[in-house]
Amino acid sequence: MNLITKALVATAGAVLAVALGPSVALAEPAGVRTTDVSFRTADGITLGGTVFAPSETSGKLPAMLLVHGSGTGGPGYREQLRGEAEAFARRGIVVLAPDKREKDYTRFHRDFGQLADDALRAFAVLRARPEVDPAKAGMWGLSEGGWVVPIAAARTANVKFVVLAAGSAMSPIRQQSWNVTNKMANAGINGSITRSFPVTWHRMISDAGMYGGGFHDPIPALHGVRQPVLGLWGERDTAIPPAQNAELVAAILRESGNHQYVIRFVPNAEHAMHQRGPDGERLPELMPGYADTVGAWVRDVTTGRVPAEHVDPLPAQDRTSVGVSRPAWWESAPVQFGALGVFLVAFGAYPLIAAVRRFRGRGLPGTWSARVLTGTGLIVPLGMTGYLSALMFTMTEYRVQAGSLLGNRPIIWLVLQALAVAATVATLLLARGWRNSADRLRHSLLLAGGALFVPWAIYWGLLLP
Repeated sequence: MNLITKALVATAGAVLAVALGPSVALAEPAGVRTTDVSFRTADGITLGGTVFAPSETSGKLPAMLLVHGSGTGGPGYREQLRGEAEAFARRGIVVLAPDKREKDYTRFHRDFGQLADDALRAFAVLRARPEVDPAKAGMWGLSEGGWVVPIAAARTANVKFVVLAAGSAMSPIRQQSWNVTNKMANAGINGSITRSFPVTWHRMISDAGMYGGGFHDPIPALHGVRQPVLGLWGERDTAIPPAQNAELVAAILRESGNHQYVIRFVPNAEHAMHQRGPDGERLPELMPGYADTVGAWVRDVTTGRVPAEHVDPLPAQDRTSVGVSRPAWWESAPVQFGALGVFLVAFGAYPLIAAVRRFRGRGLPGTWSARVLTGTGLIVPLGMTGYLSALMFTMTEYRVQAGSLLGNRPIIWLVLQALAVAATVATLLLARGWRNSADRLRHSLLLAGGALFVPWAIYWGLLLP
């Protein structure tokens, strides 16, 4: 092969390597060897995973399955946990970072029991590894994984220890309400919307099945955990209340008779306890001391030196999380969506009847109050539903994207509030002149809609400061 041919071959190889970059195996991380594995779920899905093992040790080692936080999963989703997997492996633990199911897991549907079963299937593969001592294998769960791992651990004594990283002993809807409230505060938002969106809206969509697992109760599973537990939270976590959850987890374990727990807080750490880049982006590296804490605790537990019951001093929280109960019947999703239907009929009938009458040549003059109520009564409910839906789907990790503000209130929300006031005034004016109305049919429909609109608008904060 001459030099020109060699150069062409080398160039073609380089181009092919770039083109196929995502499918080319990543270089082995320093001090760690990796092996790809797979497992099947109870409903027949094949999921992949990567085992990270210390490269400088031999013999049977402790092992830990990593369970994901929230996210829609799919092939390669294991890469979300590469930073943790490599760090824990360097501290003498064989780690399995699995992929996460996509089927039956969406924003609207989450079955934590099903995810726990997936975790146990992956855990069985990890325990069967030749480098693993199955009597020293446990689970680690991040955020949402903090609801999943206790379910799995309560089902089998094969799970020898539990690590909860930013886990929650609160329901998902309560945790999300606190999380969204913090995001609104970060965006500088005040006013009635700071209850309407984090609490009222999220409770309604949870009742409608549009926020998966919102009312899941994690306490029974935690009561069933008999294994040693390490709970870790970032001091600056704004997604899950760190101090309150630490107290709750400790209290639940203590009440169930499990005193083998250690509660720690990672200094200056946020939710996932990763380091942050200059623009706030999450870096692969963990916060200093986090992996050391996990590694030392796992080493102690798996060598029979279970640490004594301990809780670090609680960090300060800017605000307290409060419980979010299931909605009363009149707050339920069917009633709220039914109210939207009533508004469409009551307010939409006014121009529709007018059009029919004009077509038949029997039109009656309208009134300003009726016209105002018709317009505002349609715009406000539809506008509010659309606006809060948009907020839900455009939130970032730290902020609610509410648009321009005026006096720390979103301008769109202020416009909706002004229109709600106009609808209320129009309802009162229409009621005052109803007895003398020459068009009682249409005005009666409008008044029925207005009588429902006013308490509805108060409930949603549109008539509150």
